[in-house]
Amino acid sequence: MFFHDLKYFIKCGLRSQDLMFWLILFPIALGGFFKVAFGDLYSQITDTSPIPVAVVSEKENQIFSSALESVSGSDDSFLDVTFTDRDTAAGLLKDGKVTGVISSGDKVSLTVAENGLEQTMLKEFVERFRLNEKVISDAASSDPTKIQQAVSALSSEISPVKNVKAINGNSDVFVQYFYNLIAMTALYGTMLGLKICVENQADLSPLGARKCCSPVPKIKGLSAALCGCFILQTLCMVICVTYLVFILKIDLGNRLALVYLASIAGGITGVAMGFFVSSIGSISERMKSGITLGVVMFLCFLSGLMVGNMKGVIAEKAPWFNKINPAAVISDCIYCLNFYSDYRRFITKMLTLAAMTLIFSALGIFMTRRKKYASL
Repeated sequence: MFFHDLKYFIKCGLRSQDLMFWLILFPIALGGFFKVAFGDLYSQITDTSPIPVAVVSEKENQIFSSALESVSGSDDSFLDVTFTDRDTAAGLLKDGKVTGVISSGDKVSLTVAENGLEQTMLKEFVERFRLNEKVISDAASSDPTKIQQAVSALSSEISPVKNVKAINGNSDVFVQYFYNLIAMTALYGTMLGLKICVENQADLSPLGARKCCSPVPKIKGLSAALCGCFILQTLCMVICVTYLVFILKIDLGNRLALVYLASIAGGITGVAMGFFVSSIGSISERMKSGITLGVVMFLCFLSGLMVGNMKGVIAEKAPWFNKINPAAVISDCIYCLNFYSDYRRFITKMLTLAAMTLIFSALGIFMTRRKKYASL
């Protein structure tokens, strides 16, 4: 009887157009929008190609010439310098062939035509040079013997931070939106959990009334329904991750098998959570659906699906909440696989998902089995 119920529950789930839309089609569409919005944004921001700049030398400045030589002249340099006169430089800036015009005379100045990241970087370069030049000039005025010492101090890079690369993961900061997309798809499994309640509560559907009159033990029917939902949600999560990795070409790290495992575990947690939330109270199916979907979207919002730094804000204000927010835990599982070389954090997050699944499933079964009806 268990496998009979399991088979027909899976068949009914596959034929439900609403479930297939929210669990498969909607995440696919949203993933496509995310790809269009964030696909090349990180590479554009982190583009290390030299910034084209025109330099107008109005007066000989040996210090500035030395500074330009140190930041230009190769493919990976900071600047791509073109020495020219003022009129030609103005024409290059107007035509967009250079980002800015640097004039070196009594005072080094910068002229730009618009605001942007490269213009800001040029502004920082010029301001930093002015500061260093003043320090050297002051040292020369007070004690000429300290000029070389000042130059050496300004030229040396002092950093207390040692750069240690975690693993060869994807450093794109915008990939977190795809982590949260996977978490959202996993938590959409709550609608499958709602389906279990609807089909096993006599006051929500005729099918639920018939099952309550059936001599089959209720625990057996609920177990079959839960297993059927877990299988359906596993299929949806595999489709979601496969679409992101092989169709949209999203880099989810070099531990893809564990990414699938984490996504499936998150999906199972979503089903169990929906089963528990929907088993509370005796309100209508429509109300339960609205409440369940509202809870899911609220948790995904706090995890960073809509606002990328929201999880950081929550970590600062209420760090405990990220540890119990299923959406945050699911996205953190994939994050840990991408950025940490060890598995300690990943295993901790997976155990958290397993504990949530057991608790939600047990509470859902308890709440559903204890319902009694005066008449059917």
